[in-house]
Amino acid sequence: MDVVTKKYSEEHKIVISEAELQLRIAQLGDQISRDFQGRAVHCICVLENGFLFVADLIRKITCDIRCQFVKPQVIQRKIGNRMMEEILYTPDVNVEGQHVLLCEGILSTGYTTDFLYRSFQARGAASVSLCTLLNCEHDRRVELAIAYIGFQVEPQWLAGFGLGSPTLNRNIPYIFAFPKTEQE
Repeated sequence: MDVVTKKYSEEHKIVISEAELQLRIAQLGDQISRDFQGRAVHCICVLENGFLFVADLIRKITCDIRCQFVKPQVIQRKIGNRMMEEILYTPDVNVEGQHVLLCEGILSTGYTTDFLYRSFQARGAASVSLCTLLNCEHDRRVELAIAYIGFQVEPQWLAGFGLGSPTLNRNIPYIFAFPKTEQE
């Protein structure tokens, strides 16, 4: 166990171990390979939380695969008495006629995923399948048909394996939960 892993494993509750992550990602890769057998997969990773997951996942998929990244930006605006969220992203991903696998590191409310899903459908994707490493149904605000789920998780602040603040904890090889006092 390296120094960083030892430090975090002693300080925080490990939610999903490195071994559990790698086993489940291999299983998802096998399932996706079977489901898309004979067809090319256009994997689109939602940054930033999904990048480590997708890096490992695409190495487990045996069919022809293309990989691109999108980084949605959520802007909150006050309209009257209500706060509204506007989702923007760079639409330079050509999905026309492609079988899209839209991948997330963690799926919570579903607003951004639903927006991207509908956008790729409207832009002529042959199909759009959703894949998430972590699914937090408790926070879901829109209905989504998720084809591939790594793990169900409870609402909590998770870090490690690509998840975390923009500059911390993303390099930890497992997923851990921060105590509530550290989240605030």
